[in-house]
Amino acid sequence: MGNPELPVRFSLFAAALLAPALANAALEDRLEAAHERLLDNRRDVIPTLSDPYGVPPAASVVIENPRERFRGPDSWHRNVVSTVFWVGEQPSQNNPTPNRASAWDQNWQENFGGYDHPERRKGYFPADFTPALNPFYIALPYNDIGRDGRHRPEAPEVIPWFWEDYRGDGISVCKDRWVAIHHKGRVCYAQWEDVGPFVTDHWQYVFGKEDPRPNRNSSAGIDLSPAVRDFLGLRSGEQVEWRFTHDRDVPRGPWRSWSDAPLAPVR
Repeated sequence: MGNPELPVRFSLFAAALLAPALANAALEDRLEAAHERLLDNRRDVIPTLSDPYGVPPAASVVIENPRERFRGPDSWHRNVVSTVFWVGEQPSQNNPTPNRASAWDQNWQENFGGYDHPERRKGYFPADFTPALNPFYIALPYNDIGRDGRHRPEAPEVIPWFWEDYRGDGISVCKDRWVAIHHKGRVCYAQWEDVGPFVTDHWQYVFGKEDPRPNRNSSAGIDLSPAVRDFLGLRSGEQVEWRFTHDRDVPRGPWRSWSDAPLAPVR
């Protein structure tokens, strides 16, 4: 006599075998249906897209206009009253700060080689010695180093060559910068070695379009060394034009190799 439970067990076993296959078929059907819905959705959206595949645009050249806020590094500052100052100058009514030190060199007079006497001259030099530093120097009313020994916050933004010449925080990028000075048809070249006259923060004039601030020296905007004075043949208080220039653009002259400079100013 057969076992009446065998058909039931076989049915249960067959159902157990078929269940995964049926589940997989149902899952595949659902995935295929979802995929079709996604494709239909993309087909509907594509006509409205200008770049459906996200292709990057072709490279293009963008020409930017110079910032109107600042002068270019080669622009002339015109009709600027100049005054004469010198290494070792003692304090006076019109020069309240002694020039034994400069804004960037605490031993300026010692490193220069002595007192750059404005009257006792031998050509472009002081009469008593040949200077160890360039006697063609100037001062402008901006110091890029603040009282804390770090660069002023605006310095990276307003100094056109800041990042080109940057050598670390607290090291001036203004010191030794070349400047061209024009007066009555003659052009002299000199290096920026000190700060003045009077103010130390007037970047809007030095790098911008403002005029020098009013001061007791007829609103003077640049200090010139005796060598610059003699080369240009000017007197303190006369007007000049000046601009920054690159080292590569500075021509040969007594400002380049002052040990070979002529003994008498060329007038």
